[in-house]
Amino acid sequence: MTSFVLATANEHKATEMRSLLGRLGFEVVERPEDVPEVEETEDSLEGNALLKARALVEVTGCAAIADDTGLFVDSLDGAPGVLSARYSSERATYESNVAKLLHEMKEVPDSKRSASFRTVICVAFPDGSSTMVEGLLRGTITRSPRGENGFGYDPVFAVEHDGPTLAEMTAEEKNSMSHRAIALLALAQSLGAR
Repeated sequence: MTSFVLATANEHKATEMRSLLGRLGFEVVERPEDVPEVEETEDSLEGNALLKARALVEVTGCAAIADDTGLFVDSLDGAPGVLSARYSSERATYESNVAKLLHEMKEVPDSKRSASFRTVICVAFPDGSSTMVEGLLRGTITRSPRGENGFGYDPVFAVEHDGPTLAEMTAEEKNSMSHRAIALLALAQSLGAR
């Protein structure tokens, strides 16, 4: 069984990734508690995912898996994009990021509220090699938050026009079709051919 150390320090992402990786037959090793969070200094999702994965390989000596995810809103020229986690400020919360997004889109008509979640997942190996895949989920930005599940921008991201937001779905529903699920499935296929 292939095992990976999780690079993420985000408990919501870790929970999702553990569940998805387990279903795909991978073993997940918890991120050591004494490892500091890796600062995302790259200007792309790919760069940040690779940076985080390599940092955990260096500390643990084990294969590590990392992701970076961004919300790309068409009417905002792709913002918040790679800065999604820090969209409202360096000390952003999920709520402050959603509030800023909705404020910036208040004049955007319903027909122009398209967006996509993009997840890049990188596995780095102790021999210096790495594998990178991505998952993309298209949807629309709602006018107000809906739902109690999920995290981040999930309450304002509807998978279909007038459909449920990711936060209105159960974890099982979301994990069956999310951007992260799509990326992890691509990873399983890629590693199967490795």
